[in-house]
Amino acid sequence: MMDRERFKRLFPHLAKEMEKGESKIHIDQFRLRAEHEDRLTGKRWAGHTPDIVDFIRRCDTQEQAEEIISYMEGQGEIPAERAAELRRRLRAEGLSGFGDKKEPGFYHRED
Repeated sequence: MMDRERFKRLFPHLAKEMEKGESKIHIDQFRLRAEHEDRLTGKRWAGHTPDIVDFIRRCDTQEQAEEIISYMEGQGEIPAERAAELRRRLRAEGLSGFGDKKEPGFYHRED
């Protein structure tokens, strides 16, 4: 059974609707999917498998990103077409084109 405060944190809009009495349905119980259970236990990234963009976002230089693309292509992790598209994007937009840099500890933050 989940306590009221925890329910409010997880489902703020539903909790507000239920408190105001605007809800037309009655919920006796519910089951969380695995990805939501991870959120509850503080394992936000549990089960996450990094993809090539995650690895590129850890790079300090474009040369490092190119090495990762070449390695993943050589290992058969990404097809040649995907590698070519990533290289074009890297040349056109630089590392910032893939998102903010993922610093050490990124997956351990609780935000």
